[in-house]
Amino acid sequence: MLLQIKKIKMNNISNLRGSIVALATPFDEMGMIDYDALDKLVKFHLENATDGIVVCGTTGEASTLDEIEYAELIEFVVNAVDQRIPVIAGSGSNSTAKTMHQSKIAIESGAEALLVVTPYYNKPNPRGMYEHFKYIAENVNVPIILYNVPSRTGSNLSPQLTLKLANDFSNIVAIKEATGDLNQMMEIIRNRPAGFKVYSGEDALALSMLSIGADGCISVAANIIPKQFSDLMHLGLDQEFEAAREIQYQYLRLMNLNFVESNPIPVKTALFLMGFIQNKFRLPLAPLSSDENLKSIKNELNKLALIHSDVMSS
Repeated sequence: MLLQIKKIKMNNISNLRGSIVALATPFDEMGMIDYDALDKLVKFHLENATDGIVVCGTTGEASTLDEIEYAELIEFVVNAVDQRIPVIAGSGSNSTAKTMHQSKIAIESGAEALLVVTPYYNKPNPRGMYEHFKYIAENVNVPIILYNVPSRTGSNLSPQLTLKLANDFSNIVAIKEATGDLNQMMEIIRNRPAGFKVYSGEDALALSMLSIGADGCISVAANIIPKQFSDLMHLGLDQEFEAAREIQYQYLRLMNLNFVESNPIPVKTALFLMGFIQNKFRLPLAPLSSDENLKSIKNELNKLALIHSDVMSS
């Protein structure tokens, strides 16, 4: 039965281009969601030209949230945003039934769209992959963004299967492509149906993807530099590549440092050093394992004037 919770705001998502932050989830000293810090993060993005927010994704440590926390976090961000920009919820799992369950919770909590990762660990064959996304698409009434990240899932969503899903289901409206394979991305962009969006899943490649016709980026770096990353995306979308390259190279090392250890450890460390959140993670994630990595992140933030001298370590 088609899940009909709220009226679709399809236009908000179908027109979404630019910088979409993969929002980090702050925790307090007790390991609970720090809603005061979360409110500050949302305001930071609303004030700095972020075009959309993804909650409960990889960067949001969604796999460590229980069902109540998952619903409350989405609802909190939806209310804080107050319809000013789209809120997309990560709802994917390696189980189709669990993905459907989480999708229902996300929609009931106010999410306007779903980011659904390819099933991880199971490594489904193409038929299983198609049937998974078919089931979700036929049973929700909100837009779906596919999420292809083989480095984490162990399987690749091929261009052919991406295009078949895009053509077969009107509410599969976009893909977050994090393969790092520009040939694969060009194949999708060249053959996509009208209106289907392609977002970079890798900050350092986002400008390159815009040059071949992509629509923006679902970004980790935007947590730290929302205005700068938004400027980068919109300059690229407007084909002002000389100005965009200046921003790209200015922040390239920061983008790469966000992956010096498993995401979201470096980006949350940066947000801690900037004074936004506490340096807290949920196991099995833990603080940076290398003092050298911490030093590199701190030095780069200082170089870019992103932290104050009185915000100290560790």
